[in-house]
Amino acid sequence: RSTLFPYTTLFRSPYRRMLLTMKAPTDAARCIALYAALCLDTGRHHPDAAARAKAQARGDLLIPIVKGWSTELGGQITSLGIQVHGGMGFIEETGAAQYYRDVRITSIYEGTTGIQAIDLVGRKVSRDAGSTMAAFIADMAAELSDLRSADASVVASCKAALEAVAVLKRATEVVLQQSARGAQYTQAIAVPYLTLCGLAIGGWLLAKSHAVATAQLAQDPEFYAGKQQICRFYVEQVLPQVFALERTFTAGGDSIVDADPALF
Repeated sequence: RSTLFPYTTLFRSPYRRMLLTMKAPTDAARCIALYAALCLDTGRHHPDAAARAKAQARGDLLIPIVKGWSTELGGQITSLGIQVHGGMGFIEETGAAQYYRDVRITSIYEGTTGIQAIDLVGRKVSRDAGSTMAAFIADMAAELSDLRSADASVVASCKAALEAVAVLKRATEVVLQQSARGAQYTQAIAVPYLTLCGLAIGGWLLAKSHAVATAQLAQDPEFYAGKQQICRFYVEQVLPQVFALERTFTAGGDSIVDADPALF
């Protein structure tokens, strides 16, 4: 609400959209990171050996998704932060440009997004013929199917998240099919697959969050109403990206593998 960014600007829909586009995926990425941490903690401390092994495998699966998707989002979100402020965001007075410059390294160090995606499709999905991912997808689908709410928006969130999980299942089958052809074919679609994983898993967690927020609304109306708003925006405006990504998997990676470097 500074003089650089008057509060009245927020009443314009494009600005609301940009702010929600910054906030909702950030919440989804944070949820995935926390869930991955839970899996890794369970993998270390659970008293049952089978439960430890399952949790550790899932945590390992999530590591490249957490790193790759979150850092790519960081670049997109901080870029929007500049756009929200208009011309003033491009100079130093708001501080928005500094975040944009600083976040750029995060998708490079500790393994670039491409390296994280190759790790995901190669070491994490293909090495066990997709069984770890298949179990994860089955668990997500079961949880979403079992969620019950009298609130129509929660039902819609669960339905949208379930559709996204179904897309992820189909995409995983394509990854495994391409793996049989050779590593270069899975690597060609690795980054879109990592992005799809982030979107779909984030949708699962935010749909669950939507149900909790609705049930607990009376306990803290402002906080939980904010959560409802984020979840609704995510499933309606962000999650549909999975269907565009599915077209990428339908096409496969041949146009990339067949590309002649001499023509670049």
